[in-house]
Amino acid sequence: MNKTELVAAIAAKAGLNKDQASKALNAFEDAVTDELKAGGSVALVGFGTFSVKAREARTGRNPKTGETLEISASNVPAFKAGKGLKEAIN
Repeated sequence: MNKTELVAAIAAKAGLNKDQASKALNAFEDAVTDELKAGGSVALVGFGTFSVKAREARTGRNPKTGETLEISASNVPAFKAGKGLKEAIN
């Protein structure tokens, strides 16, 4: 499912038109992004938690040349599925 299909599904389930569903999805994405940028997390009970995890610097290898290179530390987004979501798919 891509974003267009997700917007259509949200519109159908919530009784909204596609423009309203698109605005709602974009607002959700912006709110989660802003909270993660601030170093927080977003917990949706029964669905899951969005958070930021720190990735340490490490040594990598260029697969084409075999040359080693340093990969800098970074923050990466993470999602941990909640109990309700896990039960729904099993």
